[in-house]
Amino acid sequence: MPDLPPALDAEVERLWRTACARVAAGGAGALFNGRVFSADVISPTAIMGHLTEFRRIVAQMERTDLYAELAVRLLAVCGVLCCADGVVFGRRHAGAIYQPNMWQLPPARSVDAHAVGADGVVALGRQLLAELQEELGLAPDDVDAPVPLCVVEHPGSHVSDLGMALRSGLDGGAIRAAHAGRGNGEYPTLRIVPIEDLPGFLAEAGDAVVPPAPVFLARAGLVHTNKWRN
Repeated sequence: MPDLPPALDAEVERLWRTACARVAAGGAGALFNGRVFSADVISPTAIMGHLTEFRRIVAQMERTDLYAELAVRLLAVCGVLCCADGVVFGRRHAGAIYQPNMWQLPPARSVDAHAVGADGVVALGRQLLAELQEELGLAPDDVDAPVPLCVVEHPGSHVSDLGMALRSGLDGGAIRAAHAGRGNGEYPTLRIVPIEDLPGFLAEAGDAVVPPAPVFLARAGLVHTNKWRN
């Protein structure tokens, strides 16, 4: 992680403090300047990158033009959790730092230093399953092994989301109970959408759905209209 020029570092710190105050005031918790994974190279067979500080990511989210100087591409893992009753959607907290109040496919989180092994290999599937347990209260044994789908990069923030399909034999009631009893509150609202209702839900929710979600659903073979294919 290279040092920043003093003027740029000061602007990053200003944006970070402003974002921290806003998130805290909105009731979405506290931001932590941990180490997260920034992708340098994304290819069909491998993703390579480095660890950087989260405040640089946040600063770039706040001012997308800073990409020219910071050049960070946050890598996040996102699940497409299909259960017996349909696909699980979670609505993000209204005070979240990124994509507030939007419908997302949980579990989802930025890849952090805990996913990096001693050999430098990043265990993306393990990170996703850890988030499954933290956000939804489900154990890794409740789902089949994650299956990678594709990466979608946001053109403004340059956040790169890796979609991974998850399948569970649990029904919607069991998932809601796990979320209510053991979840961390990341998603105040959870919704199970039957597969046959997915096109209607996406059309109704419109821009309230995070952009990668329809792409991941199409890659997983859960929606089939050309509108949602990239």
